[in-house]
Amino acid sequence: MPDVKHFDPEAALDTVVRLFWRRGVATTGIQDIVDATGLNRSSLYSTFGGKQELYRAALERYVDERSNLAPLEQDDRGLPAITDFFHRLIDVRCAGEHARWGCMVSNAHAGTENDDPQVRALLDRQHQRLRDALLKALRTAQSRGQLDTDPEAAASVLALLAHAVNLRSRAGADAQDLRDTVDAALAMITRR
Repeated sequence: MPDVKHFDPEAALDTVVRLFWRRGVATTGIQDIVDATGLNRSSLYSTFGGKQELYRAALERYVDERSNLAPLEQDDRGLPAITDFFHRLIDVRCAGEHARWGCMVSNAHAGTENDDPQVRALLDRQHQRLRDALLKALRTAQSRGQLDTDPEAAASVLALLAHAVNLRSRAGADAQDLRDTVDAALAMITRR
C-alpha cells in the first residue's frame, strides 16, 4: 500500500523556497524548516530527503517559477529590451514583498551551496540562459545599429551586472543608484 501524505508537498516546497531565498541555506537549519512548514522531521526526510536535497528541489522550483527571462527572450527591440529587463529587475528586487531578498540563484552563486555539483550545474545552466537571452537582444541591437561593441563580450558583462544588481539589492542598495549604474553601463555600449 502506498504511503499517503497528510500534507501538500508542493505547498511545503513553496514555503521552503521562501525560507531559503530569504535566509540562505547556510543559516537555515532543519528546525527552521520544521517551524516554517509545520511538518515533522520524518515527513520532511521521507518526502524530500535531507536538507541538501530539499535545497536543490527549492532552487529548481525557484528557477522554474521565479527566474522569468521570457520577456527578455521574446523582446525584439534590442537595447530597449535590455534596459527594460534591468529596470524590471531593480523594481522587483528593491520594492514589494521580496525586497532585499535578492535572487535565490545569485545568492547561491555567492554561497557555499555552490560546492554541490548538482547546484553548480543548475547555476551554470541558469547563467548561460541569462547570457544567451542578453546576447540575442544585443545581436538584435547590433543589427539595428544600436550597439557600439562586441555583442559576445557585452552579454558576459551584462550577465554579471544582473547578478551584481541582485546581490547589491539584497544588501539594501538604493534602487535609483542601481538604475543609474545600469544606465551608465548601457550608455557605454550604445552607438551614438
